[in-house]
Amino acid sequence: MIHFVLHDARDTVAVVVVEGVAAGAELTGWIMDEDRTVPLTARQDIPIGHKIALRDMAVGDSAVKYGIDMGRVVAPIQAGQHAHVHNIKTRRW
Repeated sequence: MIHFVLHDARDTVAVVVVEGVAAGAELTGWIMDEDRTVPLTARQDIPIGHKIALRDMAVGDSAVKYGIDMGRVVAPIQAGQHAHVHNIKTRRW
């Protein structure tokens, strides 16, 4: 089962595509551009459609989704944590 998707292996966040991702769950992600899967353990509950961190990120790092820099990390994030407006801010504003 695929739990999250990303386009590029260099992405730092991916999108959860199933309901019910709970802390501690062993997840499988699909790297679309390479048609291969990667494992990841969820550290927090993450709603469908929200982002999950694929690697540890520090304040000031870029959050990369679908190969595009989509925001700046404003609070430390560990791989497997929920990546959302509480720890990433858009670069648009």
